[in-house]
Amino acid sequence: MDDNVFTSAVFYRDQKAALAWLSEAFGFETTMAIEGPPDSPEMSHYEMAAPSGGRIMIGGQWADWTRSPAGLDGANTQSVHVMLASGLDAHCERARAAGAVIAAEPAEQFYGDRIYRAIDPEGHCWTFAQHVRDVTRAEAEAAIGQPITSSTWE
Repeated sequence: MDDNVFTSAVFYRDQKAALAWLSEAFGFETTMAIEGPPDSPEMSHYEMAAPSGGRIMIGGQWADWTRSPAGLDGANTQSVHVMLASGLDAHCERARAAGAVIAAEPAEQFYGDRIYRAIDPEGHCWTFAQHVRDVTRAEAEAAIGQPITSSTWE
């Protein structure tokens, strides 16, 4: 286990296909696999590590409240944000080559990160970011024309 404070769980109709795709497209590595019983494969639990650290849990639709966007007409109730140490543009091309729908092409943001957004085969939205420059809060406020309240950003 690592020292993550938060870990998202993402639900899929086909968890095994998701594991393979997330590995191919995003470079995630399976670090834990607990297979569900043969008569209830949706009870499986998997964990994957992201290339720059952090982890994600992958599960099935094992309860009424666990649904893939594919079962909700594509609606997402969360988006997973992953920080990369480097190589954002190459990461985007890898995801595109694996069949990700690129919902937002790589672009630098007012707060100093370069990001892209990808949709996986079941409709989950993933945002990948790489820090490219330091920006003060005053610079960010000037860029967007709005005040920013933050206890951690000077």
